[in-house]
Amino acid sequence: MDGGVQLRSGQAVNITAPKAWSGRFWGRRGCSFDSSGSGLCVTGDCGGKLKCDGAGGVPPASLAEFTLDSPEGDFYDVSLVDGYNMPVSIFPSGGSGQCKAVTCRSDLNRNCPSGLELRRNGKIVGCKSACMAFNKPQYCCTGDFNSPNKCQPTNYSKVFKASCPQAYSYAFDDSTSTFTCQGADYLIRFC
Repeated sequence: MDGGVQLRSGQAVNITAPKAWSGRFWGRRGCSFDSSGSGLCVTGDCGGKLKCDGAGGVPPASLAEFTLDSPEGDFYDVSLVDGYNMPVSIFPSGGSGQCKAVTCRSDLNRNCPSGLELRRNGKIVGCKSACMAFNKPQYCCTGDFNSPNKCQPTNYSKVFKASCPQAYSYAFDDSTSTFTCQGADYLIRFC
């Protein structure tokens, strides 16, 4: 998977992941690419290229994350740990186990806490995580805060969680945000 396709509203693409694949998908907005695949995106950009080739998206970006074919099955989640740029949902089909749909349909850009807004031309185009905005250990779950009992939800992550209860809102938000399924196909929807 070389990463990166351009989709218009309503378009879809099928992607076959290698066995035991682990990775993430994110939507990009405000993109413009030339015929060689060079360009830029307002949110989720990955080095000015259409094909990310393993590079991550520049936050803020709403993520659909997967670890496939582990002994316990597939693990998947929607994550706002890197911030939010658009609604994202994961819909499993054809699998066994709990296989729950995971959705984040709220427009967090409209409810973004003050200080976290990413603006372009006066418009909010993304909502940064508190970690990205303030770069402090208590928001990033680093340093002295690098454990679940020391890194607790903050007022900022609580806003994210209230808008998208199934999504990761901070690094140790595992108990309500990790989902499993066995042998499913997955539809990821960005809208």
